[in-house]
Amino acid sequence: MLPTDLLMHRQNGEEIVAKRLPIDKRNLAIATDLITLFQQCQGKTQGELEQYLRELEGDSIDYRIKRGLAHLLRSEAFSKFEVVSPLDPQLLRQRVFDLSAQAAPLPQTALITLTTLANQLSQELEQNVLSDQIRIGLYADLNENKILTQFEAPTPELLLHRYNLSQVQGIFYKASQIRINAHRNDPGEYKLLFRYLKLFGLMAYIEGDADHGFTISIDGPTSLFKPSTRYGLDIAKLIPALLHVTRWNLTADLQLRDSYTKTEQTRRFTLDSQCNLVTHYPPGKTYDSMLEASFVDRWESLKTEWKLEREVDLIPIPGSVMIPDFRLVHPDGRSFLLEIVGYWRPEYLRKKFSQVRQSGRDDLILAISERLNLEKAGVKIGETPARMIWFKDKLSPKSVLAVLNEVFLTG
Repeated sequence: MLPTDLLMHRQNGEEIVAKRLPIDKRNLAIATDLITLFQQCQGKTQGELEQYLRELEGDSIDYRIKRGLAHLLRSEAFSKFEVVSPLDPQLLRQRVFDLSAQAAPLPQTALITLTTLANQLSQELEQNVLSDQIRIGLYADLNENKILTQFEAPTPELLLHRYNLSQVQGIFYKASQIRINAHRNDPGEYKLLFRYLKLFGLMAYIEGDADHGFTISIDGPTSLFKPSTRYGLDIAKLIPALLHVTRWNLTADLQLRDSYTKTEQTRRFTLDSQCNLVTHYPPGKTYDSMLEASFVDRWESLKTEWKLEREVDLIPIPGSVMIPDFRLVHPDGRSFLLEIVGYWRPEYLRKKFSQVRQSGRDDLILAISERLNLEKAGVKIGETPARMIWFKDKLSPKSVLAVLNEVFLTG
């Protein structure tokens, strides 16, 4: 997404409007020039790339647009910058400084020191190391010296769509509250949206059901006791997920500082499913964490009759919706729900265990990380009817099977 200094918004009465670039010949040409420059700079340092970008920018009046597009191209979505050095730069600096301290501070001696170090490294690494490689590697870990090793070039159209979406996302950095009305849609669209809500750890109050639609109220970053930049980014990350829903509208209250009066003023931002923004999020299933993805991979290698299902029905509860991570289904029709609790934030833990109590489900298994401080979060384990599994780094499928076997042997 774009940093605050590259956001361009205008005020229309009480409404805030994000600047969007039309997909026209002029803007496509700007996007093409920037993409071409990044392609030509593969193998060069980030510092060299920045110099070329400044030259391309020149004294044009649209410099902020070019900087914004370049910022997106520089992101991990398209570019990979790496440290290229024969040895870890910190260790390399230490070795060079140690040898330099033993030699007289003369240019000729300094050259001998680098050559000597190159010979030593050649023996240690079993490969030829040149003094020029050492010079380059000494400070290879500085951002300006990192090498652009990979660049996945987007189309100019895709880059402009990404820019327009980022301008809208930036508005939510200053949101105090967001209200989303998701009208009657395909249930799969709700599931994907709620999973992204969970993934980003957003504090939401949800009303409604899949047959009539949902109203989602989300606390924004400026409503927190201590405003959080990270939480504002998480709010903004939800917008591309919302674009997968067919019919919806959104209203956000914003807390903006007036540049003249130096006071906080409330403004409004609205958006709906006819906004013509384009998402870059995949429409398929999403895992809430690497922990879940790892569990799926390990389950697939396990020989068991129990089938692991990713798509689970929505469980409506007062003020929210619970979507268990998995359903375990036996060929005879028996089933259990599995929820993995590995997120550490106290408010998340309190909300999660409150959901479990309110769901009234007796077919739920909770897999809980031993790293979580439930006592500090004010969570009381004994108040939930769910069965518990404790794990350290990875959740073992065998431990889940053990609980299943125990339940059905005793019941």
